[in-house]
Amino acid sequence: MLISIVIPTYNEESNISKLLNSIKSNFSGSIKEVLVVDSPSSSDQIQNVVSSFSFAKLLQAPKAGRAAQMNFGASKASGDVLYFVHADAVLPNGFLMDIHNAITFGADMGCFRFRFDSPRILLKINSYFTRFPFLWCRGGDQTLFVKKEVYHSLLGFDESYCIMEEYDFFRRAQGKYTFKVLENEVLVSDRKYQLNSYFKVQLANFKAMQSFMKGQKSPEKIKEEYDKTLNSNYQIL
Repeated sequence: MLISIVIPTYNEESNISKLLNSIKSNFSGSIKEVLVVDSPSSSDQIQNVVSSFSFAKLLQAPKAGRAAQMNFGASKASGDVLYFVHADAVLPNGFLMDIHNAITFGADMGCFRFRFDSPRILLKINSYFTRFPFLWCRGGDQTLFVKKEVYHSLLGFDESYCIMEEYDFFRRAQGKYTFKVLENEVLVSDRKYQLNSYFKVQLANFKAMQSFMKGQKSPEKIKEEYDKTLNSNYQIL
C-alpha cells in the first residue's frame, strides 16, 4: 500500500516546515510521494522551503482554491491512497501505520482526531468533539485519507465549492463507503483564533455549516458571509 500525500498551499512559506518535518520523522517506503500544490495566487517563496526537503515536490496548480489544488495534486499522484493535509498541520508519530491498519481492516477513507497547539480550554473542547463520526465534527484540519479508487468514484472535490469542499466530499461518501476516525491526533494551528475571538470563529463556522446543510446559498455566498463574520484577512486554505 503506497500513500501519496497532497498538501494544498497559499502563502504558507512560514508554516509548512513543521509539517514536512513531521513527515520526515515518519518517512518510510510506504510514502510514494509528497506533493505540495501551491496556488497560482501565492506571492511567497515556498519553493525555498520545499526544496530543502528531498522527498517533497512542489507543483503549481493552474487554478487557485483548495478543491482545485487538491484535485490537481491527486491527478499527479500515483499512490494507492491519497492523503490530503493542510499546510499548518503537524502529523502524529505512527500516522502511516495508522492509515495502513485502518484500510487493511475495512476503511475506505477516514481522518484523525485533532488538537490545537494551544492550552486554551475552549479549544480543547472543540478538539474533543473531533472523535465523533458526525458530519458537523469533520473538517479539513483533521486531514483526509481515501483510497484512490474511492476518490475517483466520487469524482474528487467539487471545485465549485470555494468553502466547505471537504464537507461536500464527506456528504457524498456517506452511506456508500466506510469512514473511520482514528484515535491519534493531528496537531493544528490556532492561528484563526489568534486573529479572531473564539466566539466569532464559532459563529462563522455555525453559519457556514447551517447554510451548507440547508443548501439554500451558493458556496460563494457562504464564503462571503464567513469572511464578513470573521472580519479579517484569514485565508481558508
